Amino acid sequence: MKKLSFLVLSLFLGSFLVVPANAATVGSANVSGIVNHVSDNSIKITDGTGKQLSFLIVPKFDQVFSSDGKTTYQMHAIKAGQYVKVYYDQKFLGQRHADRILLLRQNNSIKRTE
Repeated sequence: MKKLSFLVLSLFLGSFLVVPANAATVGSANVSGIVNHVSDNSIKITDGTGKQLSFLIVPKFDQVFSSDGKTTYQMHAIKAGQYVKVYYDQKFLGQRHADRILLLRQNNSIKRTE
């Protein structure tokens, strides 16, 4: 009985150490699309194929740039309807989270704010 209890406990604790299969295989990637929704902790976009993607954003996220990477923006500069490019990875618990966001125009040029 003790061996069975130990085995069950080992399997239970070991399950927390296993990384989800899709998280291990998905590295850093990027996608461009139109912003549907943006909040303090997430951004949702529709890519060129019509697929909707959601990305987590960590608190105090400050990686919003122009497409050339020379100009930085505050997170509140991102609005629904803007064209963006999101660099992301999927390592943390299998969830997509944004590493960097570039603000673009429909013609892939720099998005300027007034």
